[in-house]
Amino acid sequence: MLEIPTLTQSIEPPRVEEPEPTQHGEPVRPEPTQPGEAVPGTGSGAFPTTGRRTASRASARGRLGAGLVEVPPVPPKDPASAVLDDPVVAENKRFCTNCGAEVGRGGSPEGTCPTCGQAFNFRPRLVRGDLVGGQYEVLGSIAYGGLGWIYLAKDHNVSGRWVVLKGLIDTGDATSMASVVAERRFLAEVEHPNVVKIYNFVQHPDPQTGSLVGYIVMEYVGGQSLRQLALEHHRVTGRAEPLPIGQVIAYGLEILPAIGYLHSIDMLYCDLKPDNVIQTGEQLKLIDLGAVRKTDDYESPLFFTAGYAAPELATEGATVASDIYTVGRTLAVLSIEFAGYTTRYKHTLPGPDAEPLFALFGSYHRVLKRATHADPLKRFTSAGEMADQLTGVLREVMALGTGRPRPGVSAVFGVDTRSFGASVGRGDGPVLPLPPAAEVASVLPLPLVDTDDHAATVLASITATEPAELVAALHSAPQDSIEVRLRLVRARIEQGDLRAARSELEGARRLATDPAEWRPDWFHGLVALVSGDPAAAREAFDRVYDAVPGELAPKLALAASAEQAGDHFAAARFYELVWRTDRSVVSAAFGLARVYLAQGARGGAIEVLEQVPDTSAHHLNAQVAAIRVKVRAAEPDGHDQVAEADLHDAAARLERLPLDAERRTRLAADVLEAAHRWVRSGARAGSPRTVLGHRLDERELRFGLEACYRGLARLAGTVEERHALVDRANAIRPRTIT
Repeated sequence: MLEIPTLTQSIEPPRVEEPEPTQHGEPVRPEPTQPGEAVPGTGSGAFPTTGRRTASRASARGRLGAGLVEVPPVPPKDPASAVLDDPVVAENKRFCTNCGAEVGRGGSPEGTCPTCGQAFNFRPRLVRGDLVGGQYEVLGSIAYGGLGWIYLAKDHNVSGRWVVLKGLIDTGDATSMASVVAERRFLAEVEHPNVVKIYNFVQHPDPQTGSLVGYIVMEYVGGQSLRQLALEHHRVTGRAEPLPIGQVIAYGLEILPAIGYLHSIDMLYCDLKPDNVIQTGEQLKLIDLGAVRKTDDYESPLFFTAGYAAPELATEGATVASDIYTVGRTLAVLSIEFAGYTTRYKHTLPGPDAEPLFALFGSYHRVLKRATHADPLKRFTSAGEMADQLTGVLREVMALGTGRPRPGVSAVFGVDTRSFGASVGRGDGPVLPLPPAAEVASVLPLPLVDTDDHAATVLASITATEPAELVAALHSAPQDSIEVRLRLVRARIEQGDLRAARSELEGARRLATDPAEWRPDWFHGLVALVSGDPAAAREAFDRVYDAVPGELAPKLALAASAEQAGDHFAAARFYELVWRTDRSVVSAAFGLARVYLAQGARGGAIEVLEQVPDTSAHHLNAQVAAIRVKVRAAEPDGHDQVAEADLHDAAARLERLPLDAERRTRLAADVLEAAHRWVRSGARAGSPRTVLGHRLDERELRFGLEACYRGLARLAGTVEERHALVDRANAIRPRTIT
């Protein structure tokens, strides 16, 4: 039997690659056009914060992992243990905030830049015991970031609660000070469980200059950053191994709602990276809001990190699309051994040929590719849209790894309960015949209607179901609506008028002004499939897959197109992806069984058919097909011949099935014909066991077949068929004395 490549590989926990600690662990200094230089933004008017076509469904999750994957909780850290014994900025991280030159190397951590004369000071300004703002008692420094030192303090006005004070690395830097002032203006508005809470903004005299220095007061978040968790994973495993992919996706599904919330209140995060996300218990929080800005802010300094920042950020400014880009880069850095992500792959991703994880989980790779697309207009249009697709990818990843289906509701495709290719052949033809392309196209699900389309109300009122009536009704609807045109494409396909369907499709394309619009490609694929051009259909459906990689519909369409083209290997991979994820998509089960049979993998086909649940309308057909496959040799010459165990198993299955008389008799004839061939091939005859009440010897089996043929003759629908069956009964009847 030919072995069919499978996607079934253990991923609990999956073992994939992780970025090198020296690159993943070391924060990259901000790099606009020049470090510290303000970059004009373009705002986010072209990037709505909600999906274009359907509202993003809320994620009803009770814990980190979306209920699909277990993520180890991180115990809260004792705040006092976070205080640094000797707080100092490492020399290799000392750069002038004005010109980017190296400063303070091999000498004092304070002075002036030899290149531009800008003053620098990398020492903490606060020490243990300082009382800031009359209420915050400093306990020490706990970390430093791109914009300032971070101190642990106790709030004497609120029951001694732990708080964090964020100040400046260089108090003489006007750009950094301006950023802190900007934070003070609007960050207190932020209220989200996955975003650090800003309590206050206070000032405190600088001990050297006496000038007032600003400090943000925020909640203390114990736990570990995603960067620290990745490094800890390295230490525990003893090798440069990334975090499990399911865990990384779960992190993404917690980050995206927080980013989307900021977008909903007209804020941009700008500087997402593993260092800026902390896990505590089973919750994530975005910290370090120093780079957050209003979407219409074109003047404040823009801070970001090389390797995570979108390519257009330095020249066009921050947008919703540039934030989406940072999410994609953060997930990539956490999930693969991303050497060169700040150099060779600064604005690209390695391909599946270079990265095994992407070869194994193509849908995940496509999510990252769309999130980090070079063209901002072709990225996900909102955090909610990306979360929808990432959720679908997580379902797929976990289904492949655990062997348990993880079905979900599509955010962009409708539900079609019909199936294609679920019929069982008769006679000597294929057990599972290839379905006509038109049947496939009629069953593939359709994209949901955009409720914002100006013709949506008119479409909802149309009740016609017959293609001709539907076309007439649609022609009275507004023709400048993309939804009307796409509905007309489907109606024309159902009429069989492919020329008219192509004409309507061209009209829809002219109306599709959004570069990220993928629905015309979906209908292009349907038209090409029915036209007998599976290659063109595959190209169109592949573009849809790029756009919505978490959806099952494009994978099902790609599988069917590949099968129609005779590419059984590709068809098997896509059918398997769909079937393992959702056992209600029976079209995928029958398709996978067909391509297995086409490659001689009878065992694989039977296994898949047996998985069709008894709640499915096609369960009986699947059982009948499994019986027929069991009793049919894979090769005409007897290679991979039916075994005696197959005969007994097929007979036992047949006896349990609730079949009508004709179907039961035909299937009984199939089983007895296989038993007869098995005996005549030289197999051991005279077995004490029986098949459908007949001993395994030639004479007994001939009598059984004669009875089957005569029974079918009585049920025949035509005279010709009846005569043919009587002739077969006479031919198979053994010689007798009477």
